Amino acid sequence: MDMKNAKISELRKLLDEKKVSAAELCKECFDNIKANDDTYKCYITLTEELAYEQAEKAQKKINESKASALTGIPMAIKDNICTDGVKTTCASKMLEDFVPPYNATVMEKLNSENIVMLGKTSMDEFAMGGSTQTSAFAKTKNPFDSERVPGGSSGGSAAAVSAGFCAAALGSDTGGSIRQPAAFCGITGMKPTYGRVSRYGLVAFASSLDQIGPMARSAEDCGIILNSICGFDIHDGTSARNEVPDFTAKIGKDIKGMKIALPKEFFDKGIDEEISGAVMKAAETYKSMGAEIIECSMPSLKYAVPAYYLIACAEACSNLSRYDGIKYGHRSEIGDSYEELIMHSRAEGFGEEVKRRILLGNYALSSGYYDAYYGKAMALKQLIREEYAAIFEKCDIILTPTTPTTAYRCDENISDPVKMYQADICTVTVNIAGLPAVSTPCGYDAKGLPVGMSVIGRQFDEQTVIQAADAFEKTFTRVSPKL
Repeated sequence: MDMKNAKISELRKLLDEKKVSAAELCKECFDNIKANDDTYKCYITLTEELAYEQAEKAQKKINESKASALTGIPMAIKDNICTDGVKTTCASKMLEDFVPPYNATVMEKLNSENIVMLGKTSMDEFAMGGSTQTSAFAKTKNPFDSERVPGGSSGGSAAAVSAGFCAAALGSDTGGSIRQPAAFCGITGMKPTYGRVSRYGLVAFASSLDQIGPMARSAEDCGIILNSICGFDIHDGTSARNEVPDFTAKIGKDIKGMKIALPKEFFDKGIDEEISGAVMKAAETYKSMGAEIIECSMPSLKYAVPAYYLIACAEACSNLSRYDGIKYGHRSEIGDSYEELIMHSRAEGFGEEVKRRILLGNYALSSGYYDAYYGKAMALKQLIREEYAAIFEKCDIILTPTTPTTAYRCDENISDPVKMYQADICTVTVNIAGLPAVSTPCGYDAKGLPVGMSVIGRQFDEQTVIQAADAFEKTFTRVSPKL
């Protein structure tokens, strides 16, 4: 078996049958990283010594027949999720030397299952971007083509899974930051319902939109990880008290009679024909399985991107105000007064995209503009939620493209923020409405680049989303990149 591209369930069997040890699996990942990551730059920090210690502990559990689903599985963690004693930089000079004194709740949960953490992956600075080219430390490349972006902001995690540098990874999703890089890199990525996974220990970008989620090689793998990281957390005031089911329980069940909605706006002008064609072909595959395809409309989609960026930037400027060089973050050596010190610390510590979003957020919240911009964005948020609710009265899931194009070149779009923001058109409404969604590959374009489709579900119905994605994956031949 090619362990570099094996699924969690396959690795679990190999580990439990003692055909491979946790340390051997760990070594294979590090050998691959050392041979290839200079090209792809997926990781900011490698934790090799810690990983082998964790592999040894995991092997002890395996030998005692006490292994859980993730015991000994090599994983990577996005660098905005706090890890006790391991640097968490958010890919920013502002937090270049920050070592958290505590674990995020998701890390406590994963560590209790004895995962093997290989390192912290690169990302767009403070999760602001769609390319992982705004990282201050490692501008990640796409394993399918090293001249193209992996997507963002969880591009390091997506590329690491795609390249076989880990079995799975955690990312965070504010407006598509798990699903878009998953689509670009040809893997499966899931954004859970808002509140399903604790945000405690996730460095905040936009608190009403952020959500941690899994990135892996299948919908089933995503479900396995969700089983471990979900649940109410007293440390997170937005954490949901809903019961945590087995997210893989519906896998393999017949989808005959399932009603799948295709909102026409997601297939209109602006979506590449190869992408819309691949997603429509996937819809036909579902139809051949007995699902019912229903066309519908979501008129508010054309306003979704501006609404999202107004809300996200408004929350970002509030969350980032704590980084002043005195209480938090990089401190400048320039400045003769309190105000000058703060000004120089932020000028040196934040990158251009972060500064742009801080300015946008402060402008939207300023006196005289609040009602005209932020107030209208919040009204649109309610309208988008209502439109989704109306669709779900008639349908079980919604099928859309994940991105309007496949992965673009590293020198494209970076200097055009409006074009970059518009690339989020297919993903942001899910965050605005707080819904669960998974992106999984459904085709490849003429250049051999992956095409992703999104399966969107009702709030807290991740089971059906995973069931539908898994049903399609079983019919689809996935291609791995040739490093």
